[in-house]
This record gives sequence, C-alpha cells and structure tokens, in this order.
Amino acid sequence: MSVIPDKPRAPIPDKPRAPIPDKPQAPAPDRPKVPAADQTLRILSFLAHQRGPVAAQTIATHLELPRSTVYHLLAAMAAHGFVVHLDGDRRWGLGTAAFELAGGYARQEPLARLGRPIVAQLADRAGESAHLAVMTGRDVLYIVEERAPRRPALITDVGVRLPAHLTATGRAMLAALPREQVRALFPDAAALSTQRTGRGPGRPGELRELLRQARTDGYATEDGEVTLGFRSVGVAVRDHADWPAAAIAVTWPDGADVDPDGLAALAAEAAADLSRRIGRR
Repeated sequence: MSVIPDKPRAPIPDKPRAPIPDKPQAPAPDRPKVPAADQTLRILSFLAHQRGPVAAQTIATHLELPRSTVYHLLAAMAAHGFVVHLDGDRRWGLGTAAFELAGGYARQEPLARLGRPIVAQLADRAGESAHLAVMTGRDVLYIVEERAPRRPALITDVGVRLPAHLTATGRAMLAALPREQVRALFPDAAALSTQRTGRGPGRPGELRELLRQARTDGYATEDGEVTLGFRSVGVAVRDHADWPAAAIAVTWPDGADVDPDGLAALAAEAAADLSRRIGRR
C-alpha cells in the first residue's frame, strides 16, 4: 500500500508589528463638555486679573477665541451684570454681579477666618473698634467686627451692608480700583443718592476727589457720614493680582484722644498682614 506524502504547506507570513514610538504618547487633553461655559469662565478669570477694563479684541487674542464668540459671550454676561461695557473707551470690565460673587466667597468665611485674629489684634493695639469688610456691588459687607472695651456698639456689625461711597472701607477699596471701574459703578449722581447723615459725596466728581486724596494719603477717611459723632480710617487689603479683596478700618468717637495718622498706620500694617495671608507677595 503506497503512502501519499503530505503537500508542503506555504509559510505563514509574519504579522506586521506596530512601530514602537520613541517616547510615550501623552493622553489627549479632555475637551470641555460645555465649551460656552468654559469660555465664559475663562473670560471672567481673565478680566479679574486685569488692572482695568480691556478691549474685546484683547480678550480674544489672549484666550485664542474667535472674536465673534467673545462678543456674544460678553453680551450675555452684560445682560446678567457680570461685565459692563464702557462705551467711551470701547472696553469691558467686571460688573456688579462679579462683586456679588466676591461677597458670596466672603460669606463662606475663609477671608473672615483669616482676618478675625488680625482685626482683634488691631483693636487691642489701637484701643478703638476695628472691622473688616468686602465690596459687594456698590455696597460694603462687614464680615468681622471687634469692639474695643468701653466703646459703644457700632452699626458696622457682621452682616451689615452700607453704601461703599460713605464708608472708609468702601472708599479704600474704590481708591484701589481702576478709575474706569469706579466710573462704571458710579456713573452719575443717582448712584450716589444714598445718604445716612446728610453728609457724603453727591456727585461723581466729589467722590473722585475723595478717592484721589485716599491714594495720596495711603488710606481713606470718613467723618460722620455713617454715624454722626464717629470717624474712621480704612486701608485696602490687596490680593495676588493687586485687586482690593477687602478693607480694614478703625473707628473712634469724636473727642477721643487719638492720632488719626497713627491709627491709619496700624490699619495699614494689619491690611498688609492679611494681604500676605491671602497670597499677595
């Protein structure tokens, strides 16, 4: 019986191997699932780090966004008060709603927790009442209050809001803002109509002069505009972007044997200390 030999099998070709990369490939960055929200937040963050209002083209160039997209987003944010358009300068800046966010941050207490021991020490050193406030829209919101011994209670208690243009803390923060931002907040006399004691600036020009003096002196003052018979000095607390995150003030009654310049110097030391604690170098 003859045996039929097996047919020779064709060689199986080797499977092509994928080339081995020289370096491990970095994973592709995750794309935002809501691009408009991502772009909106980037614009707000960019504006928050500027010293003053900027042109829409500057925003588009810096963030590498289409100019048409930037205009649409700015218009939507302006409708909700988060940005304002300065027609004369053709620039955009943060609006009052953005300051409301800062006030919300303050109400959650991180700034108050950091500032409370500093304000308490200031009240001890000055022998007068001291407080810490933040800006919220056209108002200031008091978040820390330390009353000195044998001094009467003040209206500037924690949680109280007062018109910024009447208070030493508000004027200190306004003086640290870009002038264009102040114009956006107080464009006319109607924005300054709130009075408590019949004193205080009634026109934008009067407010500008008070703020100019505060910049020259290094501190802001208030004399009977919040409560008759009491005076205050205030100094801004600046953050890492040199923005006024808050202000510290000292208040004393008329007739007290005090040196206003000396109290302002103590308030400036306290403000500088808090500025360092929130990240300013």
